[in-house]
Amino acid sequence: MAIKVKEATLPYRIINTSISGATTHDALARFSAIISVHQPAIIIIALGGNDGLRGMPLKAMKQNLASMIQSAQTANADVLLAGMQLPPNYGRTFTRQFSNSYRQLADEYGVTLLPFLLKGMEQDLALFQPDGIHPLNSAQPMILENVWQHLMPLLMVTAAPQ
Repeated sequence: MAIKVKEATLPYRIINTSISGATTHDALARFSAIISVHQPAIIIIALGGNDGLRGMPLKAMKQNLASMIQSAQTANADVLLAGMQLPPNYGRTFTRQFSNSYRQLADEYGVTLLPFLLKGMEQDLALFQPDGIHPLNSAQPMILENVWQHLMPLLMVTAAPQ
């Protein structure tokens, strides 16, 4: 991502505060401190997949994401919400409600939505670890392009950091 920003000659600095395996609950516990320390202009929230895979209640996941979006907006940061999808073995109703949660949050809070972080990769198992869920390093360029398509417009209209 940092290379894309540099290539576009945009005056932004990319800070990755993600922790592999984190749930929305985990991230929410750290969110205020992250905003306070970094004072971001844009926040990419790419969470919820681990909540879904662990079968955590959707209501709790949505509330955690909503709290992060509200905190970001209170801090005058734009939000890019990256949606996830679950494998079909979680049941049609749960998987549909899970993926719809992202659209509902984006609509409710007026944030930019990337509907599915792994779009275009879902049928190519060669891009995933043996679990068929977690992408390999070789999939990172596709993920970057998925995010970049939605991030670039935000970068162009958001006030650049001083």
